[in-house]
Amino acid sequence: MSLHCSAVCVVSGVSTAAVCVYPSRVADAVKSLKAANSSLPVASVATGFPAGQTPLETRLREVRMAVADGATEIDIVINRTLALTGQLLTQLGTFTNVYNSMAMMAGSDFIKTSTGKEAINATYPVAIVMVRAIRNYFLCSGHKVGFKPAGGIRTAQEALVWLTLIKEELGNDWLCPHLFRLGASSLLADIERQIYHHVTGQYPAYHELPMA
Repeated sequence: MSLHCSAVCVVSGVSTAAVCVYPSRVADAVKSLKAANSSLPVASVATGFPAGQTPLETRLREVRMAVADGATEIDIVINRTLALTGQLLTQLGTFTNVYNSMAMMAGSDFIKTSTGKEAINATYPVAIVMVRAIRNYFLCSGHKVGFKPAGGIRTAQEALVWLTLIKEELGNDWLCPHLFRLGASSLLADIERQIYHHVTGQYPAYHELPMA
């Protein structure tokens, strides 16, 4: 099962906001969580993740299938070829184009830095542009859109930097599960290490945490 967690900050500490899987594994994830008496929601990376280059009808069927199988959240990716060749309303590549509010105007609950599958993913300069677009969109519309940096966030220290960025740019209202999340696939290993250190006073050897 291809799986990643979306880690979020809540008042009582750090927790998982959703378990994210490919559409074909949504039913398995829902079944497993129910068996464990877990209330965690299941999200799915539909629409031809990560490249988004499958036909539109295929992407729409993926979304419908994931929802029918129990996913309550869908991570949607754009077709990078269309974006980079200017076949959307604009093409990416500059901060001006990153700022484009098209996804928010289309009704997205979150905007996300990347799929996490690129060589360069979540970076602070691009994130600042995106969160300021969120802020301006809120000032113009009164609607709050969430933000999810993903890809390359590997340590608890880095996670704290992202929390600080959100607090300074968007304020405390965004420090909640339905408005801010971290793509935690790579972060999980360090979270385990930090918990181990908190309990034992020392960091573990690599073989002591097999998931890492």
